[in-house]
Amino acid sequence: MYKTEVKSLRAGKLVGTEHVNTVISNYKKERWVQNSRHIGKEDSLSVWYSVEELEEFLQKVKAHGGDGIKMYFGAYGHENAPKELYADRQTIVLVATKHNETSRGMVEKDLYISSGKETTILAYNVGKICPPLCQNGEDNGIGITIVDK
Repeated sequence: MYKTEVKSLRAGKLVGTEHVNTVISNYKKERWVQNSRHIGKEDSLSVWYSVEELEEFLQKVKAHGGDGIKMYFGAYGHENAPKELYADRQTIVLVATKHNETSRGMVEKDLYISSGKETTILAYNVGKICPPLCQNGEDNGIGITIVDK
């Protein structure tokens, strides 16, 4: 009897508070200040999705043969912002992927699905971005950096 070895597709790992504070603080100092200046208002720092909607998206990804998710950084324009408050601010777009063997090795290809007459990418977006939709103290002090705008 032959056994097939399945290699894990894992790319990340659990991290702690210090790591989270460091990378968010670095982002705020190195990118967020300039982004906010460029758009003339505070850019978003986070995007929130419920566990329920993420689980539904993951089920759909699996149902279409996907085995991963790419998280693309994006920005809303005035013409495609779901809310006027979102215009010019950055967002995260979740895109379903499937590992494929190519001549260059294993790659994660964006997953496209057929929905009737058209083929479209399997993706998820339009979460709650902060700012502008923040509650007082919503960031819980994570990555706090005093930044001179």
